Amino acid sequence: MSMSMSYPFFVFLFLSFLSLSLSQQFPRGHLIDCGATAKSVIDGREWLPDDGFISAGTSKNVTIPGVAPTLSTVRSFPLQNNLRRKFCYVARVYRGARYLIRTTYYYGGVNGLSFPSPPVFDQIVDGTFWSVVDTTEDYQKGLSSYYEAVFEARGNTMSVCVTSNTYTESDPFISSLEMLILGDSLYNTTNFSSYALRLVSRSSFGHNESIIRYPDDQFDRVWEPYDENVYVVAGNKTPPVSGFWNIPPSKVFKRALSTAQLEPLQLRWPNFSLPNSTYYIALYFADNSDSMASSSRVLDIHINDVIYYGNLNVTSDGAAVFATRWNLSGPTKITLRAAATSNISPLINAGEIFDVLHLGGRTHTRDVRALEEIKNSLRNYPLDWNGDPCLPLSYSWTGVTCSKGDRIRVTALNLTSMDLSGSLSPSIANLTALSDIWLGNNSISGVIPDLSSLKQLQILHLEDNQLNGDIPSSLGDIGSLRELFLQNNNLTGRIPDSLAGRPGLNLKTSGNLFLSPPPS
Repeated sequence: MSMSMSYPFFVFLFLSFLSLSLSQQFPRGHLIDCGATAKSVIDGREWLPDDGFISAGTSKNVTIPGVAPTLSTVRSFPLQNNLRRKFCYVARVYRGARYLIRTTYYYGGVNGLSFPSPPVFDQIVDGTFWSVVDTTEDYQKGLSSYYEAVFEARGNTMSVCVTSNTYTESDPFISSLEMLILGDSLYNTTNFSSYALRLVSRSSFGHNESIIRYPDDQFDRVWEPYDENVYVVAGNKTPPVSGFWNIPPSKVFKRALSTAQLEPLQLRWPNFSLPNSTYYIALYFADNSDSMASSSRVLDIHINDVIYYGNLNVTSDGAAVFATRWNLSGPTKITLRAAATSNISPLINAGEIFDVLHLGGRTHTRDVRALEEIKNSLRNYPLDWNGDPCLPLSYSWTGVTCSKGDRIRVTALNLTSMDLSGSLSPSIANLTALSDIWLGNNSISGVIPDLSSLKQLQILHLEDNQLNGDIPSSLGDIGSLRELFLQNNNLTGRIPDSLAGRPGLNLKTSGNLFLSPPPS
């Protein structure tokens, strides 16, 4: 196994703790109880039903007795013809704020006896692939599964989506969604305009009991106990953490992992093999034992036998050491050795490790707004028309084709025979990269909007609808247009001279109410 450090890492030592009253306010953000039909209050915090955040899917009850309230319902999404359709929760957020996003899943057999095991599917935030959701192992143990990530809001809404993939065998689902604002100082060495952080593991090494989270952690991060049977040191005092990097909860410093003598302390953490990737690693230390004043606890830290940090002096003031970009692959071993100047054994309190995710792009803002206006003017639009229209590219909206590269534009709309009704919004003219529009065989009514701004449009199919009014003469201004199908509508007036008999244009207009006949 090989690894290298792409960027320098930093150590933060602080000499005094400031008094800070933590956990007096609930974390701000959204607590969404998926599939629920009413608000609920759990441990003093209000959970909202999800119908204000998503319009697709079906609410289902989990019939297994004794489950937690937020696991008693799910929202389930239809798996159809193995298509990669995404279903997105869209929430209002504060642009530029950093959000902890946590999704929780408990299957409960909601897909029926034919599917005893949970489906495996994907989850996405905005245009970025987050992770595969595979809850099979936890579910077999009677446990729910959760996933955490840290994303920065890049607009005034954020979408969290579940989506089927080729390995999905039954309907995807979700039990709960949390979107909580983190403090500006947390993980702030990460460039969140280009990256996000996907949680791999967050552990309180001295604890082997219940998890630590809110109210002990003011941001409601989940700190899991560490199950390895190693020597634990309990402290007689708990430091406040107002000045601590990333503000871990004080409770993680009550107990620490250590060794009885000066021998090295080795951790297999996380306790599973990691894929080859770049990781953010943060380790937290504080010496709260009753060591003699003359004692010196100085550590050398290695990860997979590569020096991570040397001569770290751990005192009751505490220390945090983190690497922003560290390559790992396979099993991970952390070794703490007493340095030559140390006369007491090494210890460690807590740690976090995140996979550093490259953000996907974003569909051009003008195109997103145009598609939203089109959606609002249509009825019976596709169920997956939520979230980013184009990204990830393999999960674009039904009927939407997009360009690749740095500037993501919508290049084609194909909603033929989709049982659409309503009208065609004039905002379609803002999709200026369109080359193809296929809207035939629906029940769209109203007039044909001015499309003269679509300078790249080659194909316009509006046949077999209920459109009325005149054919806009401005269609003749689109020099690239080579196929215009308008037959079987309720169009009136005359066919514009700019279209009638135009060389190279395949024009079909039969089955309308024109005052003059179509060109022969």
